[in-house]
Amino acid sequence: MKDKLVTIFGGSGFLGRYVAQEVLARGARIRVACRTPSHAIYIKPLGNLGQVQLISADIRKPASVNRALEGADAVINLVGSFADMDAVQNVGAGTIARAAAGHGIKTLVHISAIGADPASAAQYGQSKAAGEIAVHAALPSAVILRPSIIFGREDQFINRFAGLIRMLPVVPVIGASTKFQPVYVGDVAKAIAAALSNQNGELYELGGSQIFSMLELNTWIAHAIGRDPLFLEIPDFAAEALARGTGWLPGAPITMDQFRMLGTDNIVTGLDGLAAYGIVPTPMDIVAHDWLSIYRKHGRFGKSDATA
Repeated sequence: MKDKLVTIFGGSGFLGRYVAQEVLARGARIRVACRTPSHAIYIKPLGNLGQVQLISADIRKPASVNRALEGADAVINLVGSFADMDAVQNVGAGTIARAAAGHGIKTLVHISAIGADPASAAQYGQSKAAGEIAVHAALPSAVILRPSIIFGREDQFINRFAGLIRMLPVVPVIGASTKFQPVYVGDVAKAIAAALSNQNGELYELGGSQIFSMLELNTWIAHAIGRDPLFLEIPDFAAEALARGTGWLPGAPITMDQFRMLGTDNIVTGLDGLAAYGIVPTPMDIVAHDWLSIYRKHGRFGKSDATA
């Protein structure tokens, strides 16, 4: 990829910064395409002079997608959403793939998610599956990656639970038995960069080295930040009532679609992408204790149960 131009849609997000670092390290130039380019300004210093370009683009608007792809050699689509899911994850994904094909671009890496399934009970899973179909219809050689829950310093999953555990003496746990295989954001970025040079039309799943139930994951976080709350498993009927009654509100604890997603495990069952690219998965123990220090009683001067 040296000196090639890679357009990264959704590059201003959590995963985007890590993908940018990996692609830049391989000598490529990147064009970060997002709705608000100022949100990606922190990526500029990651590259050398002229190596990073920011551009305004909305994947729901084909004209802006075409503009973002002019002169590009490869495309990465990181865009995902829990709102307007069909327009973003299905129609938008297809728009990118068709535009890439129209520009003669043959290299595309599309990020989907474990749980993508046309028969999924959740709209999220349905829209992700439809997006995969649209991508391969336009570019059969494109690589599709389905990560499990992605963890890292800026994530909205581990940090969210850590914040709750820090504040509450009793922590409710919805979907306590649902299994997850959290994968480190740096490993996902490495897989994306590797896929740019291996366009074989495969669909890979990405999972970490450990599988946790939702309850086990919350317990792990509590130990990591030196807290000992009481975990209260919420029965499915109560969780569903909560989702139906409050899920439509801004900042709701759980939406109906998220509740449905918790009905299936989020673990690797297909082709293992990290293994395929020779990437050794990073355990949470290795990296998470560093940034989770902000949730400890005395910050970096406190101790987790593990270090104690």
